[in-house]
Amino acid sequence: MTSAVVVLGVVLAFSLLLALLSRLRLPGMNIEQYLVGGRSFRSGLLFFLAVGEIYSIGTMIGLPGGIYAKGTGYGVWFLGYILLAYPIGYFLGPLIWRAARKYDALTVPDVFRAHFSSRSLEIASALAALGFLVGWGQFQFTGLEAVFSGLGLGLTPVETVAIAVVIAFIYIVASGIRSNAYVAIVKDIFMIGGIAIAGLVAAAVAPGGVPHIFGAAARHGVPSTVTGPALVFAMTTIAIQAVAFYLGVGTFLFTGRSEGTVKKTQVPMPLYMLMYPLLAFASYYAITRLPHLKNPNDAFMAISRVMLPGWAVGIIAAGAVLAGILVLASFSLFLGPIICRNFVPGMPREAQTRWVNVTVAVFLIVSAVLAVEVPSLMLNILNLAYYFEIQVVPAWLCLMFVGRVRGSALTAGIVVGIGLVIGMYAANVTVFSINIGLVAVLGNAVVALAVNWLLNLARGRSGRLTPVSQLEVGGAPVVSQ
Repeated sequence: MTSAVVVLGVVLAFSLLLALLSRLRLPGMNIEQYLVGGRSFRSGLLFFLAVGEIYSIGTMIGLPGGIYAKGTGYGVWFLGYILLAYPIGYFLGPLIWRAARKYDALTVPDVFRAHFSSRSLEIASALAALGFLVGWGQFQFTGLEAVFSGLGLGLTPVETVAIAVVIAFIYIVASGIRSNAYVAIVKDIFMIGGIAIAGLVAAAVAPGGVPHIFGAAARHGVPSTVTGPALVFAMTTIAIQAVAFYLGVGTFLFTGRSEGTVKKTQVPMPLYMLMYPLLAFASYYAITRLPHLKNPNDAFMAISRVMLPGWAVGIIAAGAVLAGILVLASFSLFLGPIICRNFVPGMPREAQTRWVNVTVAVFLIVSAVLAVEVPSLMLNILNLAYYFEIQVVPAWLCLMFVGRVRGSALTAGIVVGIGLVIGMYAANVTVFSINIGLVAVLGNAVVALAVNWLLNLARGRSGRLTPVSQLEVGGAPVVSQ
């Protein structure tokens, strides 16, 4: 695997150089430039930033591992929620941008605090984001461990995550979100190229071709259809993750220069779905060729090493590693300001960049420790992360379309939703195989409506807030911190 390591090393070195070069010709690096690119990204740069975060290491490592371990059901919901998310993003993404621009927001909790004049809602939404981001960070590190292990370098998990932490931190301090956008271009080239190589070779070398791949997997005990409880789980998972996809963290949309830019970037995104059949070929071929892997997360790298020469394995590893590290860097930039702006309000803007970097370093270390000490099937971690992220969706929908809802009522809903997630997950409780994130967010919405009704009875109807869908963006921002 010497050639694979050389290819991976060259690509990582080039990505670091590109991140450093992205700082050139910038007029300055204030907190707004650092976190949201000065809200100046054109459609091309925003597109690559968006798909760079959407197609994380879960695409190349997590999905094959889920299919290898659980069969078709995991593939159905993974593909289904991404595909359904795109039309949602096309219509609601511009409203997210509008809210952020109107309130001069750098985080989602900033938006909620300003719109609802609610400190409690700011904190509750920040807690939900924290639960999501820590899980998402662990998800990336777990995938990175699988990639480095698949290369046979002999690195320990601690050494693997240490490398990832250092590279992600360099991306961040280079020029913040802008360097991530530039690196995302390189990441996409190698990710798509690696998946295409593996999928086409799997289809070509499998005895009997593509039909045999799926038939042979079925004979190994992998179900070829999704029925019963697995179907219920898949459909409800698609529902919550498609909605939470943009109405969760969603901060990358803040970087766009206009609503039209945000909408324009959504149109070509479904074309990326064309790589999934190729990924499925490789995943099912791994089931038949390597049926006894100890760790399902190793499936894609293991079958790549069996089928391909070293340089091709290096391309695949480069795409996967860049995907994982890039998402770590981007989501670190979402979490850092939540700590420094929302949990610690009033911090001077000139000090925020420095403290964001400190918080980012802590976040990367915590996520790395979780990946090493609490290993899990990657798609299980992905599910858990989305259980938290979906809890802010009722607040987003009220902000966009409803005129009379109190921030304290939405706070109560989020707190109940987070409590249900933690309780049901810890007790391993399910309701008719429905994704527990959906159960929790329904409880969240019911509690928010009930509390809002009770507060209206006790205090009289609240003042009408103008929904973001009816706002006109212009003039001076209404809130600054």
